[in-house]
Amino acid sequence: MFDQVAAAHPGMRFLWLDIEEDAERVGELDIETFPTLLIADGAALRFAGPLLPHAGTLSRLLASLENKAVAAGSVDPALTELVQALHRQLSSA
Repeated sequence: MFDQVAAAHPGMRFLWLDIEEDAERVGELDIETFPTLLIADGAALRFAGPLLPHAGTLSRLLASLENKAVAAGSVDPALTELVQALHRQLSSA
């Protein structure tokens, strides 16, 4: 499903992280519900939370975030750190 949605959105970059295999990247972030999705626009967090593995649901979420500003709320500092680290890594690739 992840690959299917990625193929349908060629202008976006998709990255799969496994919290066990990528523990160094994930750092102190505590994931409690699976699957958990993180969506960022550059280094800015747009969405973080559990999402049912359904292509239509993910596509609608991506479409809803495309042109909307996201209100800043209380964000886990480990999540912010992960988003910024991924952005730095992907920008230099």
